[in-house]
Amino acid sequence: MATTEAAAEAGHSAGMPQLNFETWPNQIFWLLVALVIIWFVVAKIAIPRIGGILAERNGTIGKDLAAAEELKAKAKAAEGAYTAALENARVEAAKIIAATKAEIQTVLDKATAEADAQIAAKAAESEKRIAEIRAGAEVAVAEVARDTAGALVQALGGQAEPSVIEAAVSARVKG
Repeated sequence: MATTEAAAEAGHSAGMPQLNFETWPNQIFWLLVALVIIWFVVAKIAIPRIGGILAERNGTIGKDLAAAEELKAKAKAAEGAYTAALENARVEAAKIIAATKAEIQTVLDKATAEADAQIAAKAAESEKRIAEIRAGAEVAVAEVARDTAGALVQALGGQAEPSVIEAAVSARVKG
């Protein structure tokens, strides 16, 4: 029976040992020991390591920022050189364009002058031919007019003298 009573008493005391008031001083002691150990580990080991890592990161970030500033300055210098080279290229291109235009204009002026000379020569030749044709036409018209006037005078029953017909035709042809 003693064993059944001990078992029954153990059953009553069974439950969560954290809530048993008889073990609280022991639990508080071990809690304090655990907190001291945790504080020691954190204060003496973890925090210095974290501080070292943060310092290393800050150093790396500082170096990276300095390198970025240096690269930014180099990029600005390169951009300035590029802009200057581009401007020089534009000026050089403008000079080349102007020289080419002047050369083309010279060639064009020369070709125009040659074409004008050829046109003037052909125009003079054409004027000469036109004058010859006109002179020939006037002679032919005068001759036809003389023949026609003589035939008309004879058809009308008269006799016309060649000198009178010549004078009449000459007066009419001249205007």
